[in-house]
This record gives sequence, C-alpha cells and structure tokens, in this order.
Amino acid sequence: MSLVFDIPALSVELMPLLQAKIDQKTKPLGALGQLESLALQIGLIQNTLSPRLQKPGLLIFAGDHGIAGAGVSAYPQAVTAQMVANFLAGGAAISVFAKQHDLDLWIVDAGVNADLLPHPRLLDAKIGKGTANFLLHPAMSEQACEKAIESGAQLVMQRHHQGCNCIGFGEMGIGNTSAAALLMHCLTELPLAECVGRGTGLNDEQLLYKVAILEQAYSQHQVGNQPISVLATFGGFEIAMLVGAMLQAAALRMVILIDGFITTAALLVASRINPRVCDYCVFSHVSNEQGHQQLLAQLRTKPLLQLDLRLGEGSGAALAYPLLQSAVLFLTEMATFDEAGVDKN
Repeated sequence: MSLVFDIPALSVELMPLLQAKIDQKTKPLGALGQLESLALQIGLIQNTLSPRLQKPGLLIFAGDHGIAGAGVSAYPQAVTAQMVANFLAGGAAISVFAKQHDLDLWIVDAGVNADLLPHPRLLDAKIGKGTANFLLHPAMSEQACEKAIESGAQLVMQRHHQGCNCIGFGEMGIGNTSAAALLMHCLTELPLAECVGRGTGLNDEQLLYKVAILEQAYSQHQVGNQPISVLATFGGFEIAMLVGAMLQAAALRMVILIDGFITTAALLVASRINPRVCDYCVFSHVSNEQGHQQLLAQLRTKPLLQLDLRLGEGSGAALAYPLLQSAVLFLTEMATFDEAGVDKN
C-alpha cells in the first residue's frame, strides 16, 4: 500500500466565525476555558458552525508482544486474551464507562496470541499470534506492518459508513508499554530511561531490569527514525492498526479521542507519516505512566484530564467524552447576549 492518507487542512476562513459565535454566548470572554478551544476545534474538524457528535464509538485494539517473554511486564502474556474476554463480557473498566456514556464499543483482535471465540463485538483482524521478540528480531516485517495499518484504516471506514463521526481509540497488550517506549525514544530522541515507565506495576528493581532489556533491544537494531521502519522493528500489531485507524479517521474528518501512553505513541508514529492528523485529535488525559507527559509536550498539546490513570484500554477517552458533548452543546444551544436580552457592556 502507498500509506498516503489525504488529510484536509482545517479551514482558516471558518476559524474567526466560530470564535465569534463562541464569544457571543452569555458568558465573559474565555469563561468556559478549555471547553471553548474544544468547541472551536470540533467545529473546524467538521467544517461547520453547528457541529454534532453522531454515533460515537470506541475501537480497542488488542495484540500480544514477543518482548513479554523477556520479563518486562508484571503480568503474563495470557492476560491479554483474558482481558479481551473481560471486555466482551462487560466486566472491564472500558466496558462500564462505554455503557455509561452510550459509546459503541468494539474490540479488535489485531494479534492476540490465542484463538478467540467469536463474539458480536469482536472484530477479527488478526495479523499473527503476537509479534516476534524484538530483543532478537524485528517485531514484524514491514509488509505485516503495512497490512496492519491498512486493516486499522478499513475498520475506521466501516464505523464511518455506519454514521460515526467521533471515535475513541484504546489498546490492550501485555508488553506494549515497552514497545511504546522504544517508539518514543526512536522518534523523539529523548533518553530511553525517560520514556520507560512501570507499565502494569513494576517495582523499582523490575523497572531497572526493563530499562536494561530495552536498551539491549535498541542496540540490536540499526533502525533510524523512519516511522514505518521503527514501527515494524519495535511496535505491535495493535499499535500499527491504531496508526492506520488514526490516519483514516482524520482523512474522514472524524473527531479522534486519544487515550493514554500507548495510544499517544501510536499517534506519534502517525504524525510522522502525516502531521495533519494531530489537528483532528482531542487528548483525553495525561496518564501516570512516565513518558506520557513528555510525549504530549512533543506533540504540543494540552490534555483535558489529569486523573493519574494508567490503565489504557481507552478508559481515559471514554471518561473525557462528556466534555466533548458539553463543548458542542454550549456552542449550538447556549443563548447569545442578544437572544437572551442580556447586556454585555
């Protein structure tokens, strides 16, 4: 595939009209803070003065990582498949939050190392049963990487064709904080130790071991900073699908809700393919995983929430969604000074 995603630039002409509409509402200028910049962004994404959120949904991509066999996680690899079953049974945090906020939840088998039972909410896009151990070999071939990117894009196309114009992304995969840390290190050139966090809850000794393993893995590959090469070497099937999903969502002018560290690392890769993708992204929160705050700074963005989350699975995206609703509703339903007969002088 060509990996060319035609992402439109946001309208410069519409921006002052949207800002004027925001400023005419019955409130002091800027009084709704980040909700105002959020309303402006959503209006620009949809290219309208009256945006709407339609059939919002969440895609959670799951995949296993060969590096988990090197002991970089506090949990065994089998937990990935077990948590997918928990998602589908409605017992996980994301299941509860999606139900609470009426978000259409879909789980994608991008590369879980198990044969998953069919389920109406499970989308089978499996590239393989987990990636290779990048301590020894590249995680995947560039051909498999591109196939995963294309699959992610196709899944978003399906949601868009069903009327969805606002989509949140999450992930599940034991070992994927290790993959995300190396993607961040390669593409930002920040020191690896600043990119590596505790993941599923490592203690100090385990964290030092994780850093050492990832330093060893990095030294095994002369990977450079080309996004597809970096993603194929250190990424996961679920991360590669996230990259394609984000790029396609932006090309379709969808509002994109970004979750935590791994999802943001996928966006970092996507932004190296087409920087315009970031214009379509709302950053739901800053996680408690070391490196996420610096990663957000690299992308020059300000997240909506700071709740010390470090769960992944799209949980932050689901929690932030009501703020998007509030931003759209104040823009479209709140009275202006003239309509309400309120003196603004």
